Amino acid sequence: MKTIPLGTTDLHVTRLCYGAMRISGTWDKDKVDAAAIERGIKSLESAVEAGYTFIDHADIYGDTTCEMIHGLALDRHPEWREQLVVATKCGIRFEDEPPGTPHRYDFSGEHIRWSIDESLKRLKLERVDLYQLHRPDWLADPDEIAQALIDIHKAGKVRYFGVSNFRPSLVSALQAALPFPLVSNQVEIHLLRLDTFEDGTLDQCLEKKMTPLAWSPLAGGRLAAALDEKAPIPGEDVAKAAIIMRLRPLLADIAQGYSVTPLAVLMAWLMRHPSKIIPILGTVRPEAIKAAAQADTFTLDRDNWYRILRVARGQKLA
Repeated sequence: MKTIPLGTTDLHVTRLCYGAMRISGTWDKDKVDAAAIERGIKSLESAVEAGYTFIDHADIYGDTTCEMIHGLALDRHPEWREQLVVATKCGIRFEDEPPGTPHRYDFSGEHIRWSIDESLKRLKLERVDLYQLHRPDWLADPDEIAQALIDIHKAGKVRYFGVSNFRPSLVSALQAALPFPLVSNQVEIHLLRLDTFEDGTLDQCLEKKMTPLAWSPLAGGRLAAALDEKAPIPGEDVAKAAIIMRLRPLLADIAQGYSVTPLAVLMAWLMRHPSKIIPILGTVRPEAIKAAAQADTFTLDRDNWYRILRVARGQKLA
């Protein structure tokens, strides 16, 4: 798979990223047994075999078990330490951890410093390539956050930093407090959620040369119905169900023209944006992991890109 620079860095990452959120198969870590660990390792192996070398984690995925499975996979594949670019995130804290506390977001310096150490232990790494702040803390203090990031960078625990789900104004506030650039913003982008094209997020990525990482590019699985006529159409939103129905024949027709899968067309639609969006594919199905990788073999032309956009918007362009 081809690679591109991550933001303004000299670190090159694959055009698609493999998202490890589902590799443990559960959010209950007490249910992660030897069989679940083996399945998780197999998912990572399928991604690497398909050409993905950029792997996305977060400390909360699988209630810490997804990072743990990655660390165990490194025991089996020590060569991955040099081959893979590993990203992880911090900042979300579950309810009752510790007991009596609410679900909250935490960008305190203390929590950031503690979180990176815990992630490194689970991942069995001395350093992560990309460390991202997961969801905006309503009490975010750019100066406090910046000092924590500076400290863990000086300690050699992180190569580069990014954010996730940040509005442009908070990116700017944090960047102003930092002596080095933020290199990514991981946000939800897919055909059923086009906000980032209009709210300034992608414009800011272009301006600051930050790499957008698109989480949930299949809309949490809802767009799978646009890829397979046998799949049930989600019925919770009539307007979106109608969009999915119209996308089915269009994606199939475009995919046939490029001799690729409709899934690859969906990924290529994101990748076509000049900000160089990197889709994060989170499936554990080997066939889907491989099918999505076809997006790296072609470039969607402008006309087909706009055909898809018009259907996804559900209305004509102004």
